[in-house]
Amino acid sequence: QVQLVESGGGLVQAGGSLTLSCAASGSISSINAMSWYRHTLGKQRELVAVITSGGGTKYEESLQGRFTISRDNEKNTVYLRMHSLIPEDTGVYYCNAERYGLEYWGKGTLVTVSS
Repeated sequence: QVQLVESGGGLVQAGGSLTLSCAASGSISSINAMSWYRHTLGKQRELVAVITSGGGTKYEESLQGRFTISRDNEKNTVYLRMHSLIPEDTGVYYCNAERYGLEYWGKGTLVTVSS
């Protein structure tokens, strides 16, 4: 089992920045990709960004340039740096880990961007 705990969400004004963290614990060896997803108003949960164990990254095209995913393997933590936030970024952000074909999810952290 892999446990994921997100943190760093909160209220921010439009144009501001936030950095989310996802700490992994448990059976973390051989975790392959770790990702951030989000569930925003009126939309289904969508992939925000992925980072592999080797450091390769992939982003939702519309978010690339404003969001940056990174990974600290020593701390078993993945980060999502978000800047130039807009109200449409408001939602719950979830951390996801893939290990041996199984997916694990955190409970999410709420990001609210005020106009």
